[in-house]
Amino acid sequence: MNNLTDGFLNFFKKETIFCISLVLAIVSCFFVLPSIDYLNYINWETIILLFVIMVFVEILKNLSVFEIFVRKLLDKVKNTRGLVLFLVFTCFFSSIFITNDVSLIIFVPFTLLALKKVERIDLIIFAVSLETIAANGGCMVLPIGAPHNIVMYTVSHIPFESFFLLLLPYIIVSVIFLLILSFFIPRDDVSLPKMSDIEIERKDFIKRVFLGVDYFLLLTFIALFILIGNLQNIPFFNSLFSQWIIGNEVIWGVLVSQVISNVPAAILLSGFSTNYEAIIVGINIGGLGTLIASMANLISYKILAREFNDFKSRYLIVFTVLNIALLLILLAVYVLTN
Repeated sequence: MNNLTDGFLNFFKKETIFCISLVLAIVSCFFVLPSIDYLNYINWETIILLFVIMVFVEILKNLSVFEIFVRKLLDKVKNTRGLVLFLVFTCFFSSIFITNDVSLIIFVPFTLLALKKVERIDLIIFAVSLETIAANGGCMVLPIGAPHNIVMYTVSHIPFESFFLLLLPYIIVSVIFLLILSFFIPRDDVSLPKMSDIEIERKDFIKRVFLGVDYFLLLTFIALFILIGNLQNIPFFNSLFSQWIIGNEVIWGVLVSQVISNVPAAILLSGFSTNYEAIIVGINIGGLGTLIASMANLISYKILAREFNDFKSRYLIVFTVLNIALLLILLAVYVLTN
């Protein structure tokens, strides 16, 4: 019994958002009885596109494409500021194409390794905080850069270029913010030691690719689509959410993201409002702030906590202060430009 309980608790810690989404979806089924209409709740275009992207990313990961590229460029780094900036903007640019979550999964461990190799673990907290902000900024460039933007892209059918131009002011300000913070990093000489050779495992390649796909993320989306679909069919909630959300999409996108992360926030808000541009801005800005505002934030924290448990409290303080600062700045940009 204890083993079963421990197993459940461990699974809940690992897949918290999925578990909560599933429970809420099941509860909603008591108010709107299950029927064939449930299939119409689910945006299958989003599910298929996300699955294809995840398969493609797993292929790149298993071929070590990005790690090979990064290691070649690292040979040109000469000081600590250059090293951290390089790692930070690697997260920024890679998140454009492989999503913010995957970018951090690949490069945060690489960052920890690099900074340990040059004996500068004092820079780890600041570097990982900046990398997380960079990943959340870079994922705004293309709709395929993050799960919440994939949702909004498939729901809204906004063209790529319009999506980019809508978020461009926030991308520019985020980059400027990162560059300003880089001046707080010392410019000490650094010499990167030779790292172990990268070995690409060819055995069971296809199997590893498909096993690496985050199926629980797909199931989380399905559970959330069912939950929102049911809420739309409950008159009380439909009226209440519509009254609150319509006309206030940006602020609700930010607030809801802080509590349930910006992926569920995207699905929730798009179910009650068709002002997709405002929702897109709200959930992207809303990815900053608390640790749970974006799944990418949690990924960085878990990786760092696993390697440096003593850093957890200090990281939370630094991460939160920097995120809230940028969140407030981006909200000011929205107010000034609208």
